[in-house]
Amino acid sequence: MTARRLLRTRKAAASAAAVTAAALVLAACGTDGGDSSGHAGHGSAPATSSPSAERGGHNAADVAFAQGMIPHHRQAVDMADMAAERASAKEVKELAAAIRKAQDPEIRTMSGWLTSWGEQVPGEDASADHSGHGDGTTGMMTEQEMEQLEKSSGKAFDTAFLQLMIKHHQGAVAMAKTEQAKGSYQPAKDMAGDIIASQSAEITEMNKLLGTD
Repeated sequence: MTARRLLRTRKAAASAAAVTAAALVLAACGTDGGDSSGHAGHGSAPATSSPSAERGGHNAADVAFAQGMIPHHRQAVDMADMAAERASAKEVKELAAAIRKAQDPEIRTMSGWLTSWGEQVPGEDASADHSGHGDGTTGMMTEQEMEQLEKSSGKAFDTAFLQLMIKHHQGAVAMAKTEQAKGSYQPAKDMAGDIIASQSAEITEMNKLLGTD
């Protein structure tokens, strides 16, 4: 796991710059919610002028959603990176690429929200130690599971990746449903809706690839 953590360290500076840029964009967006959910093109309805949609109209649930989902997404991206080199099935490689494409921008968007709210952005190594996320409800992989996945390849990797990512996605969907029920910041609720839709569809796809659906 040393190599993966080293890669995280090298990415930290670039990530910090992206967070700062995201925060500046948010500050310039006024009170209409804009496209700060990071899902332009997904058909999300424009935010209204209600307090929940206004810039700064967030609550503790919104903060918890962003702080929990950032390390969750980072771990999924780590798993997707492994698939690029270790997977044997074309379908698994394509799925992993789609996961990375969707979740990298969401990480930047949520980091920007937290920065603009004056809240702590989880550190780059949060996906490895998953501090505060070890209650078994988020689908986060343990260090041992990540190590075992990293050591596998070919068809064995494909099977392990799909099984673990299904669990991971189920955790993300549960977290997103909590945000929709308890959050007040409309861009965050919109992102949660997108996560539920996209990751539920991917769970169905992964079950088909495993032959369990």
